[in-house]
Amino acid sequence: MNPIHENLRDRVAVVTGGSGVLCSKMAKELARHGVNIAILNRTIEKGESVAKSIVNNGGNAIAFAADVLDKASLEEAKNAIINTFGRVDILVNGAGGNHPDAITDDETFEPNASGKSFFDLEKDGFSRVFATNFTGTFLTSQVFGKELLKSPSPTIVNISSMSAYVPMTKVPAYSAAKSGINNFTMWMATHFAESGLRVNAIAPGFFLTEQNRDLLTEVDGTYTERANKIIANTPMKRFGEAKELVGTLIWLVDENYSGFVTGVTVPVDGGFMAYSGV
Repeated sequence: MNPIHENLRDRVAVVTGGSGVLCSKMAKELARHGVNIAILNRTIEKGESVAKSIVNNGGNAIAFAADVLDKASLEEAKNAIINTFGRVDILVNGAGGNHPDAITDDETFEPNASGKSFFDLEKDGFSRVFATNFTGTFLTSQVFGKELLKSPSPTIVNISSMSAYVPMTKVPAYSAAKSGINNFTMWMATHFAESGLRVNAIAPGFFLTEQNRDLLTEVDGTYTERANKIIANTPMKRFGEAKELVGTLIWLVDENYSGFVTGVTVPVDGGFMAYSGV
């Protein structure tokens, strides 16, 4: 068990997409350090499940319904959180994901292929994936930003991806959005530096989640060709585990450890970025 960061006790963290595999682990870890957790999800039942788990383990968490693409619902959630906890110190922008309408069937273009090509991607699907991963981060940061600036040690942690650095095949909207997250993280960090608000990001390597499971595993649980490519290009030769993200998160949100760190995106990737393929 990692030591408790007493400096974080009684702070308030808002975690969007807090019912996902990775962000639920982040929420639970923040709660372990005494942070009060507000879980934001479009489907409140999923958030309530995570909040219940936190409470059952001695933490303090409440779920709120909100859509990161609906500013009014974010404002409503913010007001409810302030009424409940009185403040916001930490924002984890974890809402995101992909959708079949924004994914090509093949990695490269084949003129006579029967599957969905780049030219078959629908504008609405592409735009929705881009918006969920990028615009949702912008809107949530905007809505909660003024409350964060009231905190003595405010911080935002965005969630990026390996695809932000070199785009993964098949997922152009997701890749473009995550690249934008890296740039936006730097922009926000610069814009708010003198106000004391630190803005950083975490770029997870490859973790098995509900969002990518169909791309990486067959029905029988064996790895797909795509998954085997990932493992072959990850020096540690495995997928990451959600628990391996939380140390970086705690480091970034505790100013006693990272008070002079802002505008960076930290890869947690098993060496994926370091490997040239040869």
